[in-house]
Amino acid sequence: MNVKKPAAMLIATTALLAGTTVAASAADPAGTRVTGLQQQAEQVLASHPKVLHASADAVRYEGLTVTAAPTGKAALKDLACAYGHLCMVVKGTKFDFYKCQTWTVNNWTGDGPFTNNQTPGTVAKFYNRDGSVRWTSTAYQAGTATWDPIWSLRPC
Repeated sequence: MNVKKPAAMLIATTALLAGTTVAASAADPAGTRVTGLQQQAEQVLASHPKVLHASADAVRYEGLTVTAAPTGKAALKDLACAYGHLCMVVKGTKFDFYKCQTWTVNNWTGDGPFTNNQTPGTVAKFYNRDGSVRWTSTAYQAGTATWDPIWSLRPC
């Protein structure tokens, strides 16, 4: 299993969601304004065949959807997450995992909400840099996690 590609995509996507609104480019002859996320997502689509769909507010990969996190304390306290999914907010970005594989991540720091809404009893594992288990979550579980230092995770 090659976890380097998902890692690169998570890093790129986190950068995408930090984008700001920019002026139209040659690729936007109509002169409309697009978000940095949309421009970056289009680049990701061109360079990575596993991207299934990208829009101004979401990038969908095989097994993962990345969006801007919901805002407000109530939204973050009760993080919506579809059945069968593991969701979390890291640095203002919502990660919604729904494929059982190991995902390598980078620069995950701070605290954020998570919801493990997978099949009851499914264990999500979060790993240290050396590959040892840092903590686990057994579905159904929701709460706040400290992301640093998380280097990889396996939703199931």
